[in-house]
Amino acid sequence: MTGLKQNKLIKLIFFGNHFYGLCAIALSIEGSLQQSYPIPSLLYFILAYSSTVLFYSKAYIMTEVSDDIANLRSMWYARNRSLMQATQIFFLIVLALSGGYFVIEHWANIMHLKIAEWLMICVFPIVSALYYGIDSKLIAINLRNIGWLKPFIIGFTWAGLANIYPPLFYCITHGLHFDLTLVGFFLFIKNFMFITILCIMFDIKDYAMDYNAQLKTVVVKLGLRRTIFYFIIPLCIIGLASFWIYAFARDFSNMKILINTLPFIMIITVAYTMHSRKSIFYYLMIIDGLMLFKAICGSIAMIYF
Repeated sequence: MTGLKQNKLIKLIFFGNHFYGLCAIALSIEGSLQQSYPIPSLLYFILAYSSTVLFYSKAYIMTEVSDDIANLRSMWYARNRSLMQATQIFFLIVLALSGGYFVIEHWANIMHLKIAEWLMICVFPIVSALYYGIDSKLIAINLRNIGWLKPFIIGFTWAGLANIYPPLFYCITHGLHFDLTLVGFFLFIKNFMFITILCIMFDIKDYAMDYNAQLKTVVVKLGLRRTIFYFIIPLCIIGLASFWIYAFARDFSNMKILINTLPFIMIITVAYTMHSRKSIFYYLMIIDGLMLFKAICGSIAMIYF
């Protein structure tokens, strides 16, 4: 593969949000294994991948339209707008067909779900929809415009995809009821915190633009240095300490503890580098790549240790 083709493929994977789809699959595998459920089926992976690409691409199709040479992603979307619109239609059809098949195939089990299960099914799509906003005569709300809330909304949605939906999907397909355990809740909070921190780190990229637009993100409110040293790193340390307490209480092996500790060490290390300007690919490959790294570490620890 030539360098030009490699560059086009890399941009398609990261700018086209397919990397997020891979992260959705990897985190779902980790979440299932950590809660002692089988690895999700192909149908679940199709649903997770399609919905993730659709969610992330929607914002960029709506906003990234200028051919600005100073912004690689903006320029890529301007030049590939037709491709991304076709991709959205494709994944929307895939999601509709696979979702329809799932509902038809397991209709009897779905109709016997408990109220708590329905709440877990509905809360994450509703929050995702409110993230992009509802604008009608009756109600107008857009959580994306609440700068400080954005990373928490995304972290909450990712945690649901990784820790709630895989075991819930398995239970529905096997005629079982899903009850969120204490372990499951702890893992949900762990993913929620981890991905929220990554989102805040990603907001550093847009610090100047958000500041000028008076969008009160966490970074704008606290400032760059205080966000890194008084918010991100302390939260990582608290998360790591919580995991160690949990791990020792459940008598994890030393190797299992070490492997699950690596993502925390990596996120703290990356946070220290954020004081200097980085390219868009640094944020997409390194910062967002920590989601994939965490999922791989967690899965390896469960399978082999």
